[in-house]
Amino acid sequence: MSKAWQTPRVDSASSTLDVGIGAGGLATADMVLNIGPQHPATHGVLRLRLVVDGEKIVSAEPVVGYMHRGAEKLFEVRDYRQIIVLANRHDWLSAFANELGVVLATEQLLGMEVPERAVWIRTLLAELNRVLSHLMFLGSYPLELGALTPVFYAFREREELQSVLEELSGGRLHYMFNRVGGLKQDVPAGWTLRTLDAIKAVRRRMPDLENLLTDNEIVKARTVDVGVLSRDLAAAYGVSGPIARASGLDVDLRRDEPYLAYGELFAPGGPGRVPVRKHGDCYDRLVVLIEQVRVSLDLAEACVEKLRSLPAGPVNVRLPKVLKVPEGHVYRWTENPLGLNGYYLVSRGDKVPWRLKLRSASFNNVQVLTRMLPGQLMSDMVSIMGSMFFVVGDVDK
Repeated sequence: MSKAWQTPRVDSASSTLDVGIGAGGLATADMVLNIGPQHPATHGVLRLRLVVDGEKIVSAEPVVGYMHRGAEKLFEVRDYRQIIVLANRHDWLSAFANELGVVLATEQLLGMEVPERAVWIRTLLAELNRVLSHLMFLGSYPLELGALTPVFYAFREREELQSVLEELSGGRLHYMFNRVGGLKQDVPAGWTLRTLDAIKAVRRRMPDLENLLTDNEIVKARTVDVGVLSRDLAAAYGVSGPIARASGLDVDLRRDEPYLAYGELFAPGGPGRVPVRKHGDCYDRLVVLIEQVRVSLDLAEACVEKLRSLPAGPVNVRLPKVLKVPEGHVYRWTENPLGLNGYYLVSRGDKVPWRLKLRSASFNNVQVLTRMLPGQLMSDMVSIMGSMFFVVGDVDK
């Protein structure tokens, strides 16, 4: 309701109210709502403190920390082999990508070159992990809007790829396949052919899922022109990944600062490309996610073909029993499924890091909600939150 005048804000133990007199002479008050800290959807334990005026959101404050487990301090009392098992858990949908940043930073300080075969396997697994992460959100986001069917299609494709990753690593969620200097082991016999069949099956069936989402009138009604995030605001808050690219922020480390085999994959004529949209609403974010699945499937297929042409060889470097990293510091970031993921590693020549700071993608992607939600309707809140594609463990660390 509109207010003819407004008194100073009153704080109490239970709530905060803006009390005023409406146009009809009736007393009005903004209402404080706490969304959470139970699961608001499927992303983890997050609390959102809203001030609403009727159906309109006046202000929004994400309250984080409910899943904080002190990962950065635990890094300081684990050696470089043990860190990997901690690092792969903050974004539980991107375990392989999380491991990758740690081993790349460590290898850079060591001045270590890993075998070519390991580089291509790492790239392949990173892209398969990216598809798995995106498919989870492509299934869960419509579920938050009230659509039940897409999640079954998304999980059918996830299981297709999970089977080959489980065969390789023995894990379904936390793969623990990276090692400093390479990988745990080489791929089993016939695995590349089975992986290629899985990639082709997922690509063939993706239009089924896409048609349920992009051509759905109800999905469009809930997402088009809802939750618009401008390019400048995304850049100011450090938003990254598919959310930023949906707002026209054309940044992708795989192309811009290539690592692993991405320099070859994103070279002219290669399968690599960066999907970018301009409007930055919930619908654009959904479309970018679908397009990125296609790109990652193309990249994964190129990696499989490359692996099949490489001769047999080692996939890791022999390490000393006690691994000590030379004194120095390095910052390595990677293009994780949810956005930029960086590790700042400081070593004093010991077997454990002196400091290992994690820059997670979800933290920035959630903080921008303070600017996106005010002015929106309460009915659009879940649509906007779900389209930000975050994992709360990645926020809280």
